[in-house]
Amino acid sequence: MSRGVGKGVMETCGFHKIKVDPFAKGFDMGLAKPLSRSVRLNGFSTCLRLEQIYWNILTEIARLNTCSVSALLSYVDREVHLRYGGVKNFSGLVRVVCVVHVLKGRDALTSADTLAQ
Repeated sequence: MSRGVGKGVMETCGFHKIKVDPFAKGFDMGLAKPLSRSVRLNGFSTCLRLEQIYWNILTEIARLNTCSVSALLSYVDREVHLRYGGVKNFSGLVRVVCVVHVLKGRDALTSADTLAQ
């Protein structure tokens, strides 16, 4: 793998050029910074360490549900116990919940674009 330096230079990945630059224009490295927050999950205090981007997504999901982030996380915790018997890595589950939320939003936009055509 070679690395190019300079504007517009794409990194090669094996034999193929990267078509979509993962570092979009205006990429904010601050979103990758881990942030620990104290939350209450169904009455129990705990600390959850997630990257800033995930806290932003959780805030958006909570806003859509007109609840707090702690209430949303309590719901996720309760439901994973009821439906699946729990999870070993709760912060990993929260990251997956966030990614699924973003992907569902993208799919909804794609479907709307298809219907508009």
